[in-house]
Amino acid sequence: MMKQMIDSLMGRKRVLIDENERAVWLYKGEVRGILGAGEHVLKNRDGSLRIERQALGQMLFKSAYEQAVLEKLPVDAATHLTVVRTAENEIAVIERDGIINTILGPDDKLILWTDAGPWKAATIDIAASPRVEAKLLQRLQKAGKTQLVARVEVDEGKTALVSIDGRMTDRLEPGVTGYWNPGRKIAAKLVDLTRQSLDVTGQEVLTRDRVTLRINISAEYRVVDPLLAVSSVKDFADALYRALQLAFRKTLGALTLDQILEQKGLVDAEAADKVRADMAMIGVEVSEISLKDVILPGEMREILNQVVAVQKEAEANVIRRREETNATRSLLNTAKVMAENPVMLRLKELEALESIAGKVERLTVTNGTEGLLNDLVRLRD
Repeated sequence: MMKQMIDSLMGRKRVLIDENERAVWLYKGEVRGILGAGEHVLKNRDGSLRIERQALGQMLFKSAYEQAVLEKLPVDAATHLTVVRTAENEIAVIERDGIINTILGPDDKLILWTDAGPWKAATIDIAASPRVEAKLLQRLQKAGKTQLVARVEVDEGKTALVSIDGRMTDRLEPGVTGYWNPGRKIAAKLVDLTRQSLDVTGQEVLTRDRVTLRINISAEYRVVDPLLAVSSVKDFADALYRALQLAFRKTLGALTLDQILEQKGLVDAEAADKVRADMAMIGVEVSEISLKDVILPGEMREILNQVVAVQKEAEANVIRRREETNATRSLLNTAKVMAENPVMLRLKELEALESIAGKVERLTVTNGTEGLLNDLVRLRD
Protein backbone atom coordinates (compact mmCIF):
# COMPACT_ATOMS: atom_id res chain seq x y z
CA MET A 1 0.00 0.00 0.00
CA MET A 2 2.88 2.33 0.90
CA LYS A 3 4.59 1.54 -2.43
CA GLN A 4 1.49 2.49 -4.34
CA MET A 5 1.25 5.83 -2.52
CA ILE A 6 4.91 6.59 -3.17
CA ASP A 7 4.61 5.54 -6.83
CA SER A 8 1.54 7.71 -7.25
CA LEU A 9 3.29 10.70 -5.71
CA MET A 10 6.29 10.21 -7.94
CA GLY A 11 4.13 9.75 -11.06
CA ARG A 12 4.92 6.14 -11.71
CA LYS A 13 3.19 2.71 -11.79
CA ARG A 14 4.24 -0.85 -11.09
CA VAL A 15 3.37 -3.38 -13.85
CA LEU A 16 3.62 -7.17 -13.39
CA ILE A 17 4.26 -9.29 -16.52
CA ASP A 18 3.71 -13.05 -16.17
CA GLU A 19 6.16 -15.62 -17.49
CA ASN A 20 3.77 -16.65 -20.29
CA GLU A 21 3.27 -13.13 -21.65
CA ARG A 22 5.12 -10.09 -22.95
CA ALA A 23 4.01 -6.49 -23.32
CA VAL A 24 4.61 -3.28 -25.23
CA TRP A 25 4.38 -0.12 -23.11
CA LEU A 26 3.61 3.40 -24.26
CA TYR A 27 3.84 6.74 -22.45
CA LYS A 28 1.89 9.74 -23.66
CA GLY A 29 1.12 7.81 -26.87
CA GLU A 30 4.78 7.01 -27.65
CA VAL A 31 6.20 3.49 -27.75
CA ARG A 32 8.82 3.20 -25.04
CA GLY A 33 9.76 -0.49 -24.85
CA ILE A 34 9.00 -4.20 -24.62
CA LEU A 35 8.48 -5.71 -21.20
CA GLY A 36 9.67 -9.18 -20.24
CA ALA A 37 8.52 -11.34 -17.32
CA GLY A 38 8.70 -9.65 -13.91
CA GLU A 39 7.75 -6.41 -12.14
CA HIS A 40 8.40 -3.11 -13.91
CA VAL A 41 8.16 0.43 -12.54
CA LEU A 42 7.08 2.79 -15.34
CA LYS A 43 6.25 6.50 -15.73
CA ASN A 44 2.59 7.30 -15.34
CA ARG A 45 2.15 11.05 -14.83
CA ASP A 46 -1.36 12.13 -15.64
CA GLY A 47 -2.28 8.46 -16.21
CA SER A 48 -0.59 8.45 -19.61
CA LEU A 49 0.85 4.89 -19.31
CA ARG A 50 -0.60 2.23 -21.65
CA ILE A 51 0.19 -1.48 -21.64
CA GLU A 52 -0.43 -3.86 -24.59
CA ARG A 53 -0.10 -7.48 -23.40
CA GLN A 54 0.43 -10.47 -25.68
CA ALA A 55 0.46 -14.20 -24.85
CA LEU A 56 3.64 -16.08 -25.74
CA GLY A 57 1.51 -19.10 -26.63
CA GLN A 58 0.33 -17.28 -29.75
CA MET A 59 4.01 -17.12 -30.82
CA LEU A 60 3.38 -14.30 -33.32
CA PHE A 61 3.99 -10.66 -32.44
CA LYS A 62 0.96 -8.75 -33.68
CA SER A 63 0.58 -5.12 -32.72
CA ALA A 64 -0.70 -1.89 -34.17
CA TYR A 65 2.66 -0.45 -33.11
CA GLU A 66 4.77 -3.04 -34.95
CA GLN A 67 6.51 -0.56 -37.25
CA ALA A 68 7.25 1.86 -34.41
CA VAL A 69 8.72 -0.92 -32.27
CA LEU A 70 11.05 -2.08 -35.06
CA GLU A 71 12.20 1.44 -35.99
CA LYS A 72 12.41 3.15 -32.56
CA LEU A 73 13.35 0.21 -30.33
CA PRO A 74 16.01 -1.79 -32.23
CA VAL A 75 17.63 -3.06 -29.03
CA ASP A 76 14.34 -4.29 -27.55
CA ALA A 77 13.31 -5.76 -30.91
CA ALA A 78 16.58 -7.68 -31.21
CA THR A 79 16.17 -8.96 -27.64
CA HIS A 80 12.55 -10.06 -27.74
CA LEU A 81 11.61 -10.55 -31.39
CA THR A 82 12.68 -12.88 -34.21
CA VAL A 83 11.98 -11.27 -37.58
CA VAL A 84 11.87 -13.44 -40.73
CA ARG A 85 11.76 -11.74 -44.15
CA THR A 86 11.65 -13.23 -47.66
CA ALA A 87 12.59 -11.70 -50.99
CA GLU A 88 10.65 -11.90 -54.27
CA ASN A 89 11.66 -15.50 -55.10
CA GLU A 90 12.26 -16.86 -51.62
CA ILE A 91 10.45 -19.28 -49.33
CA ALA A 92 11.23 -19.48 -45.62
CA VAL A 93 10.79 -22.69 -43.67
CA ILE A 94 10.50 -21.86 -39.97
CA GLU A 95 11.16 -24.48 -37.30
CA ARG A 96 10.68 -24.50 -33.54
CA ASP A 97 12.61 -27.06 -31.53
CA GLY A 98 13.47 -28.90 -34.76
CA ILE A 99 9.83 -29.21 -35.88
CA ILE A 100 8.45 -27.28 -38.86
CA ASN A 101 6.09 -24.64 -37.53
CA THR A 102 5.17 -22.61 -40.60
CA ILE A 103 6.17 -21.63 -44.14
CA LEU A 104 6.53 -18.03 -45.28
CA GLY A 105 5.86 -17.15 -48.92
CA PRO A 106 7.77 -14.70 -51.15
CA ASP A 107 7.83 -10.97 -50.33
CA ASP A 108 6.51 -11.52 -46.83
CA LYS A 109 7.45 -10.89 -43.20
CA LEU A 110 6.80 -12.76 -39.98
CA ILE A 111 7.60 -11.54 -36.43
CA LEU A 112 7.83 -14.11 -33.66
CA TRP A 113 8.36 -13.80 -29.95
CA THR A 114 11.92 -15.04 -29.45
CA ASP A 115 11.11 -16.49 -26.04
CA ALA A 116 8.39 -18.67 -27.67
CA GLY A 117 11.16 -20.47 -29.60
CA PRO A 118 13.92 -21.44 -30.11
CA TRP A 119 13.41 -20.58 -33.77
CA LYS A 120 15.27 -21.55 -36.91
CA ALA A 121 14.46 -20.10 -40.33
CA ALA A 122 15.88 -21.45 -43.60
CA THR A 123 15.32 -19.47 -46.81
CA ILE A 124 15.10 -21.19 -50.19
CA ASP A 125 15.56 -19.57 -53.60
CA ILE A 126 12.61 -21.06 -55.51
CA ALA A 127 13.74 -19.50 -58.80
CA ALA A 128 16.99 -21.47 -58.70
CA SER A 129 15.48 -24.57 -57.02
CA PRO A 130 11.77 -24.91 -57.91
CA ARG A 131 11.65 -28.55 -56.78
CA VAL A 132 11.18 -29.32 -53.09
CA GLU A 133 13.97 -31.46 -51.69
CA ALA A 134 12.67 -34.98 -51.01
CA LYS A 135 13.39 -35.08 -47.25
CA LEU A 136 11.94 -31.60 -46.76
CA LEU A 137 8.80 -32.63 -48.67
CA GLN A 138 8.33 -35.57 -46.31
CA ARG A 139 8.70 -33.28 -43.27
CA LEU A 140 6.26 -30.74 -44.73
CA GLN A 141 3.70 -33.48 -45.37
CA LYS A 142 4.10 -34.85 -41.87
CA ALA A 143 3.65 -31.37 -40.37
CA GLY A 144 0.67 -30.59 -42.63
CA LYS A 145 2.40 -27.53 -44.07
CA THR A 146 2.13 -28.11 -47.82
CA GLN A 147 0.02 -25.06 -48.69
CA LEU A 148 2.83 -23.63 -50.83
CA VAL A 149 3.69 -26.94 -52.49
CA ALA A 150 2.28 -28.60 -55.61
CA ARG A 151 2.57 -32.39 -55.27
CA VAL A 152 2.92 -34.67 -58.29
CA GLU A 153 2.28 -38.37 -57.61
CA VAL A 154 3.37 -40.90 -60.24
CA ASP A 155 2.32 -44.56 -60.02
CA GLU A 156 4.44 -47.52 -61.14
CA GLY A 157 4.47 -47.98 -64.91
CA LYS A 158 3.84 -44.29 -65.56
CA THR A 159 5.82 -41.08 -65.97
CA ALA A 160 4.91 -37.43 -65.53
CA LEU A 161 5.93 -34.48 -67.70
CA VAL A 162 6.03 -31.35 -65.55
CA SER A 163 5.72 -27.83 -66.90
CA ILE A 164 6.28 -24.57 -65.00
CA ASP A 165 4.47 -21.55 -66.40
CA GLY A 166 3.85 -23.44 -69.65
CA ARG A 167 7.45 -24.58 -70.17
CA MET A 168 8.29 -28.28 -69.94
CA THR A 169 10.98 -28.78 -67.29
CA ASP A 170 11.04 -32.33 -65.87
CA ARG A 171 10.20 -35.94 -66.59
CA LEU A 172 9.42 -37.74 -63.34
CA GLU A 173 9.82 -41.40 -62.40
CA PRO A 174 7.35 -43.21 -60.08
CA GLY A 175 7.08 -41.58 -56.66
CA VAL A 176 5.98 -38.28 -55.10
CA THR A 177 7.66 -35.00 -56.08
CA GLY A 178 6.96 -31.50 -54.81
CA TYR A 179 7.32 -28.07 -56.44
CA TRP A 180 7.13 -24.64 -54.85
CA ASN A 181 4.05 -23.03 -56.40
CA PRO A 182 3.78 -19.38 -55.22
CA GLY A 183 3.48 -17.04 -58.20
CA ARG A 184 3.73 -19.81 -60.79
CA LYS A 185 1.61 -22.42 -62.53
CA ILE A 186 2.66 -26.03 -62.04
CA ALA A 187 1.11 -28.59 -64.41
CA ALA A 188 1.81 -32.30 -64.77
CA LYS A 189 0.84 -34.62 -67.62
CA LEU A 190 0.73 -38.28 -66.59
CA VAL A 191 1.69 -40.75 -69.34
CA ASP A 192 1.10 -44.50 -69.05
CA LEU A 193 4.14 -46.42 -70.33
CA THR A 194 2.59 -49.88 -70.10
CA ARG A 195 1.18 -51.75 -73.08
CA GLN A 196 -2.44 -50.78 -73.69
CA SER A 197 -5.24 -51.80 -76.01
CA LEU A 198 -7.50 -49.63 -78.13
CA ASP A 199 -10.73 -50.71 -79.83
CA VAL A 200 -12.29 -48.97 -82.80
CA THR A 201 -15.83 -50.31 -83.11
CA GLY A 202 -18.71 -49.88 -85.51
CA GLN A 203 -16.78 -48.13 -88.30
CA GLU A 204 -18.69 -47.99 -91.59
CA VAL A 205 -16.76 -48.71 -94.80
CA LEU A 206 -17.98 -48.59 -98.42
CA THR A 207 -16.30 -51.29 -100.51
CA ARG A 208 -15.32 -50.93 -104.16
CA ASP A 209 -18.47 -52.80 -105.22
CA ARG A 210 -20.50 -50.35 -103.07
CA VAL A 211 -21.38 -52.62 -100.17
CA THR A 212 -21.55 -50.89 -96.80
CA LEU A 213 -19.78 -52.81 -94.03
CA ARG A 214 -19.23 -52.20 -90.36
CA ILE A 215 -15.85 -53.22 -88.97
CA ASN A 216 -14.30 -53.60 -85.51
CA ILE A 217 -10.56 -53.01 -85.15
CA SER A 218 -8.28 -53.57 -82.15
CA ALA A 219 -4.68 -52.50 -81.57
CA GLU A 220 -2.04 -52.75 -78.85
CA TYR A 221 0.38 -49.89 -78.27
CA ARG A 222 2.78 -48.31 -75.79
CA VAL A 223 4.43 -44.91 -75.50
CA VAL A 224 8.19 -45.07 -76.05
CA ASP A 225 8.90 -41.32 -76.19
CA PRO A 226 6.55 -39.50 -73.76
CA LEU A 227 7.85 -36.01 -74.51
CA LEU A 228 7.43 -36.48 -78.27
CA ALA A 229 4.00 -38.09 -77.84
CA VAL A 230 2.69 -35.24 -75.67
CA SER A 231 4.25 -32.39 -77.64
CA SER A 232 3.38 -33.70 -81.13
CA VAL A 233 -0.38 -34.14 -80.70
CA LYS A 234 -3.03 -33.11 -78.21
CA ASP A 235 -4.03 -36.71 -77.45
CA PHE A 236 -1.89 -39.57 -78.80
CA ALA A 237 -4.58 -42.19 -78.06
CA ASP A 238 -7.04 -40.20 -80.13
CA ALA A 239 -4.40 -39.87 -82.87
CA LEU A 240 -4.05 -43.66 -82.96
CA TYR A 241 -7.83 -44.05 -83.10
CA ARG A 242 -8.04 -41.76 -86.11
CA ALA A 243 -5.05 -43.39 -87.82
CA LEU A 244 -6.75 -46.79 -87.56
CA GLN A 245 -9.97 -45.35 -88.96
CA LEU A 246 -8.34 -43.72 -91.97
CA ALA A 247 -5.97 -46.58 -92.82
CA PHE A 248 -8.64 -49.27 -92.76
CA ARG A 249 -11.23 -47.18 -94.58
CA LYS A 250 -8.77 -46.43 -97.36
CA THR A 251 -7.55 -50.03 -97.64
CA LEU A 252 -10.94 -51.70 -97.46
CA GLY A 253 -12.56 -49.13 -99.72
CA ALA A 254 -10.27 -50.21 -102.55
CA LEU A 255 -11.40 -53.87 -102.33
CA THR A 256 -14.55 -55.75 -103.19
CA LEU A 257 -16.59 -57.61 -100.61
CA ASP A 258 -15.28 -60.98 -101.82
CA GLN A 259 -11.67 -59.79 -101.55
CA ILE A 260 -12.22 -58.54 -98.02
CA LEU A 261 -13.78 -61.82 -96.91
CA GLU A 262 -11.16 -63.96 -98.67
CA GLN A 263 -8.01 -61.92 -97.88
CA LYS A 264 -8.65 -60.63 -94.40
CA GLY A 265 -5.07 -61.26 -93.24
CA LEU A 266 -3.58 -59.31 -96.14
CA VAL A 267 -5.90 -56.40 -95.46
CA ASP A 268 -4.70 -56.29 -91.84
CA ALA A 269 -1.05 -56.23 -92.86
CA GLU A 270 -1.47 -53.47 -95.41
CA ALA A 271 -3.39 -51.18 -93.08
CA ALA A 272 -1.19 -51.99 -90.06
CA ASP A 273 2.03 -50.94 -91.79
CA LYS A 274 0.60 -47.49 -92.47
CA VAL A 275 -0.63 -47.06 -88.89
CA ARG A 276 2.69 -48.19 -87.36
CA ALA A 277 4.68 -45.78 -89.51
CA ASP A 278 2.45 -42.81 -88.66
CA MET A 279 2.44 -43.49 -84.91
CA ALA A 280 6.21 -44.10 -84.73
CA MET A 281 6.66 -40.48 -85.83
CA ILE A 282 4.99 -39.27 -82.61
CA GLY A 283 6.74 -41.65 -80.19
CA VAL A 284 4.11 -44.42 -80.01
CA GLU A 285 4.96 -48.05 -80.76
CA VAL A 286 2.05 -50.06 -82.18
CA SER A 287 2.38 -53.85 -82.03
CA GLU A 288 -0.62 -56.04 -82.81
CA ILE A 289 -3.37 -54.70 -85.06
CA SER A 290 -6.29 -56.88 -86.07
CA LEU A 291 -9.50 -56.56 -88.01
CA LYS A 292 -11.70 -58.37 -85.51
CA ASP A 293 -15.10 -58.31 -87.19
CA VAL A 294 -16.59 -57.60 -90.61
CA ILE A 295 -20.32 -57.05 -90.13
CA LEU A 296 -22.64 -57.15 -93.14
CA PRO A 297 -26.03 -55.40 -93.37
CA GLY A 298 -29.05 -57.63 -92.70
CA GLU A 299 -30.17 -57.97 -96.35
CA MET A 300 -26.61 -58.62 -97.51
CA ARG A 301 -26.21 -61.36 -94.92
CA GLU A 302 -29.36 -63.07 -96.23
CA ILE A 303 -28.11 -62.89 -99.81
CA LEU A 304 -24.70 -64.17 -98.81
CA ASN A 305 -26.27 -67.00 -96.83
CA GLN A 306 -28.32 -67.99 -99.88
CA VAL A 307 -25.20 -67.93 -102.06
CA VAL A 308 -23.36 -70.08 -99.55
CA ALA A 309 -26.31 -72.49 -99.34
CA VAL A 310 -26.42 -72.83 -103.15
CA GLN A 311 -22.67 -73.37 -103.29
CA LYS A 312 -22.84 -76.03 -100.60
CA GLU A 313 -25.74 -77.77 -102.36
CA ALA A 314 -23.78 -77.76 -105.62
CA GLU A 315 -20.76 -79.20 -103.83
CA ALA A 316 -22.98 -81.90 -102.28
CA ASN A 317 -24.38 -82.80 -105.74
CA VAL A 318 -20.87 -83.10 -107.13
CA ILE A 319 -19.92 -85.40 -104.28
CA ARG A 320 -23.05 -87.56 -104.80
CA ARG A 321 -22.39 -87.85 -108.52
CA ARG A 322 -18.78 -88.75 -107.83
CA GLU A 323 -19.86 -91.49 -105.40
CA GLU A 324 -22.43 -92.83 -107.87
CA THR A 325 -19.79 -92.91 -110.61
CA ASN A 326 -17.39 -94.74 -108.33
CA ALA A 327 -20.07 -97.26 -107.38
CA THR A 328 -20.99 -97.89 -111.05
CA ARG A 329 -17.33 -98.27 -111.96
CA SER A 330 -16.92 -100.80 -109.14
CA LEU A 331 -19.93 -102.85 -110.39
CA LEU A 332 -18.55 -102.79 -113.91
CA ASN A 333 -15.20 -104.07 -112.75
CA THR A 334 -16.90 -106.85 -110.76
CA ALA A 335 -18.97 -107.85 -113.77
CA LYS A 336 -15.85 -108.04 -115.94
CA VAL A 337 -14.12 -110.29 -113.41
CA MET A 338 -17.11 -112.63 -113.21
CA ALA A 339 -17.47 -112.78 -117.01
CA GLU A 340 -13.84 -113.81 -117.32
CA ASN A 341 -13.95 -116.26 -114.39
CA PRO A 342 -17.02 -118.58 -114.17
CA VAL A 343 -15.84 -120.00 -110.87
CA MET A 344 -16.02 -116.56 -109.31
CA LEU A 345 -19.57 -116.21 -110.66
CA ARG A 346 -20.56 -119.54 -109.07
CA LEU A 347 -19.09 -118.44 -105.73
CA LYS A 348 -21.17 -115.32 -105.87
CA GLU A 349 -24.26 -117.43 -106.59
CA LEU A 350 -23.50 -119.64 -103.59
CA GLU A 351 -22.95 -116.59 -101.38
CA ALA A 352 -26.31 -115.23 -102.47
CA LEU A 353 -27.97 -118.58 -101.84
CA GLU A 354 -26.40 -118.77 -98.39
CA SER A 355 -27.58 -115.26 -97.57
CA ILE A 356 -31.13 -116.06 -98.63
CA ALA A 357 -31.16 -119.39 -96.76
CA GLY A 358 -30.20 -117.65 -93.53
CA LYS A 359 -33.22 -115.35 -93.76
CA VAL A 360 -36.00 -117.91 -94.48
CA GLU A 361 -37.24 -121.04 -92.71
CA ARG A 362 -37.58 -123.18 -95.86
CA LEU A 363 -35.93 -122.97 -99.29
CA THR A 364 -37.44 -124.85 -102.28
CA VAL A 365 -35.26 -125.39 -105.36
CA THR A 366 -37.68 -126.13 -108.24
CA ASN A 367 -35.07 -127.16 -110.83
CA GLY A 368 -33.51 -129.75 -108.57
CA THR A 369 -30.08 -129.78 -107.17
CA GLU A 370 -28.28 -131.75 -109.79
CA GLY A 371 -26.70 -128.83 -111.51
CA LEU A 372 -26.00 -127.16 -108.22
CA LEU A 373 -24.35 -130.27 -106.73
CA ASN A 374 -22.32 -130.85 -109.82
CA ASP A 375 -21.09 -127.33 -109.56
CA LEU A 376 -20.15 -127.91 -105.92
CA VAL A 377 -18.23 -131.06 -106.85
CA ARG A 378 -16.40 -129.25 -109.60
CA LEU A 379 -15.55 -126.40 -107.24
CA ARG A 380 -14.30 -128.91 -104.69
CA ASP A 381 -12.13 -130.72 -107.30
